[in-house]
Amino acid sequence: MITKSIRVVSAIIQKNGKYLISQRREDASLPLLWEFPGGRVESGESDVDALKRELQERIGAEIDVGSPVAFRRHDYEGYSVELVLYEAELKADEIPEAKRVKSLKWIDTADLSEYPFPPADRKTIDEYQDLVKRSRGKKPQA
Repeated sequence: MITKSIRVVSAIIQKNGKYLISQRREDASLPLLWEFPGGRVESGESDVDALKRELQERIGAEIDVGSPVAFRRHDYEGYSVELVLYEAELKADEIPEAKRVKSLKWIDTADLSEYPFPPADRKTIDEYQDLVKRSRGKKPQA
């Protein structure tokens, strides 16, 4: 039975054609899995404020948050996660570092499948990749 719902926000950050992913620490829930950086939305906090706070705490970087690009609700044993994926950019001269995560990596889109992600994240990544495929050719690439 699901008793608790958690809202989580994550950032898709691209640089030089690569995506930034972070690895969860050993003592985290779903330890050592990979994810787009982000975290929980606290009570009374907006998604944007939560995402900025979480990235500052976890990777020591300030970001500009763009549009939400994917949403997924996923039930785990005993709790449910609402995951919202946002496009984001690092502010000028920001260099992310692993502060409250085990590791950070910049990877190619094709390599996303090589990293173990939590189920909610994996489904959201798939949704985002489908969106990107559908939008190719419809608008100029930056």
